[in-house]
Amino acid sequence: MAGPQRVIITGASSGIGASLARHYAASGATLGLIARRKPELERLAAGFPTPCEVYALDVRDATAIAAAARHFIARHGCPDIVIANAGVSLGTLTEHAEDIPAFQEVFDINVMGMVKAFQPFVACMRERGGGALAGIASIAGYRGLPGAAAYSASKAAVISCLESLRVELRASGVKVTAICPGYIATPMTEKNPYPMPFLMSADEAAVKIAALIEHGRTFAVIPWQMALAARVMRVLPNWLYDRLAADAPRKPRRAAE
Repeated sequence: MAGPQRVIITGASSGIGASLARHYAASGATLGLIARRKPELERLAAGFPTPCEVYALDVRDATAIAAAARHFIARHGCPDIVIANAGVSLGTLTEHAEDIPAFQEVFDINVMGMVKAFQPFVACMRERGGGALAGIASIAGYRGLPGAAAYSASKAAVISCLESLRVELRASGVKVTAICPGYIATPMTEKNPYPMPFLMSADEAAVKIAALIEHGRTFAVIPWQMALAARVMRVLPNWLYDRLAADAPRKPRRAAE
């Protein structure tokens, strides 16, 4: 994509989203930043020399996202790239009734939040005959991680949803990219009570994610070391995976924190 780009990013107030915003701002892109925390968004946008629209909203709110999309398109035109990055990770156990709201929250944000972020922009991209929709999944979507059923299942759903969308838009010129990061140093991972192999900084991840989108990759795992580990995870027989994963350390349940 030549020339200054127009980029929408959800979950832009911190972590990978904020790093993506900084990366694209440095290239001169016009930005639309979406997150719940308005002060953090405004502080981030204040440091950019390029046009930047701030939308303080919850990705679960389809009406608010649609209004933000109309505003951005009216002012700047149809975006070239929409990155659905907003997500949450909560420790969950199916046996506890009090964890049901956590399951719902994870799915509503990670899966439906992505769908709601993409929906208002698909028509204008299809009409233009080009654009890119990118969803941030996770290697956790490869296998069910103990103590993280909601997160693993939500990211598996994200991967499948992006694949369906990619096929649906195959002849339109609109590219769809599924990106599965391993461990990225963000506020979401900083409290993980276990080792995080191949930990990557959010800024480094942003550079790689932007390059993958630019090159029209349909699916990728970052970093490359985690891609190898993910392939092994995927082909392990259930009996071996179960034995290895059973005693793995787990993210604490929110109810237990």
